[in-house]
Amino acid sequence: MKIIILFYTLYGHIQLMAEAVAEGASSVDGVEVVLRRVPETLTDDVIAAMGATEAQKNLTDIPVATVNELSEAGAIIFGTPTRFGNMCGQMSQFIDATGSLWQQGALVGTVGSVFVSTATQHGGQEATILSFLTTLLHHGMVVVGLPYAFDGQMRNDEITGGSPYGASTIAGTDGSRLPSENELAGARYQGEHVARIAMKLNA
Repeated sequence: MKIIILFYTLYGHIQLMAEAVAEGASSVDGVEVVLRRVPETLTDDVIAAMGATEAQKNLTDIPVATVNELSEAGAIIFGTPTRFGNMCGQMSQFIDATGSLWQQGALVGTVGSVFVSTATQHGGQEATILSFLTTLLHHGMVVVGLPYAFDGQMRNDEITGGSPYGASTIAGTDGSRLPSENELAGARYQGEHVARIAMKLNA
């Protein structure tokens, strides 16, 4: 069974989380995990002005997704940075192109899950995931989050992302904060959790 991890990243935080999600999903027997990124809409000049050129170089080995390949997956795990409590524009533009899949019912019964990043601790992590889930439900997908069985959600000894809705990380206002081990552990748990549920449904 194929699991697609579809993400957008500008400074690399979501890519690190995506790799952790992939590690967790790959730990389940019978699962093939592929990383895909949505097309970039910013020009090279804008990316350079934002100081993201080096992070973008790390993406060259990850293929850009096509809409049709989504229908091949038993589960799709979406990763996006937050933009004002919503998914980023690049992800939204790609999702907007999935109307043909909606018309065919191609994603009905497919497991869907979301992970995110924000600049600040209360920068819209939960709002972004919850608003994203509306789209997945319109496609008839089976929504899976990050249950409290992942006990890293109960930690209060550090600032950390993660909620019942999905894994998340805090990038910092200058982008210098990388995902913590607890946040990466949540991403791995979510990947494995999604994979196990998808395998049960596909059985």
